Amino acid sequence: MTPMATSASPLYSTLDADPDLREIVEMFVEEMPDRMASLLDRANSADWEGLRRVAHQLKGAAGSYGFEPITCSAADVEQAIRESRPEEEIRRMVTDLVDLCDRAQAGPAA
Repeated sequence: MTPMATSASPLYSTLDADPDLREIVEMFVEEMPDRMASLLDRANSADWEGLRRVAHQLKGAAGSYGFEPITCSAADVEQAIRESRPEEEIRRMVTDLVDLCDRAQAGPAA
């Protein structure tokens, strides 16, 4: 499972307009490739409990940094694992989450 290139529009933080928060939003976005790799590594190795923990952490962090769509998607992954949903469904959800993460951008929406 690898991230797919997407032509979807960038995803901007709702906090980016605040100059006092812009720097921490930028740091969060800069860390996103590591978060995506962690999600994919755990999904690829079928480490469901590790994946659940990473999704849980991302859920909280993304919300704190104004990326509500990522928060919702990470919550869905976490819940799917808790409910022991089929592996294919969880993997699809992880792919969707990674796509959202890949679209996260710092800076004001154009």
